Amino acid sequence: MTPNLAILEIRAPHWRLPRLWLPLFLLWVPVILLSPLILFVFVAAGIALRFNPWLAIAISWRLLCSLPGTDVRVTADGKHIFVKIL
Repeated sequence: MTPNLAILEIRAPHWRLPRLWLPLFLLWVPVILLSPLILFVFVAAGIALRFNPWLAIAISWRLLCSLPGTDVRVTADGKHIFVKIL
């Protein structure tokens, strides 16, 4: 399953950004339109750098599909950043 939404929240001691719901599914339209170019870049890089481009595509797809469920929380100097990918 590919990521569809990302939730972003940033808090500091004196201000707070409301939670932003970022629709990642809207990025799929340009990705689908640019997919022939992306495939060409993977194949050209594979030939130039001597690695299997199909393996690189498979690894990239697995990495993309493993993003849902990612939950990152960072706190430093009273500032908090929260990112969750659904």
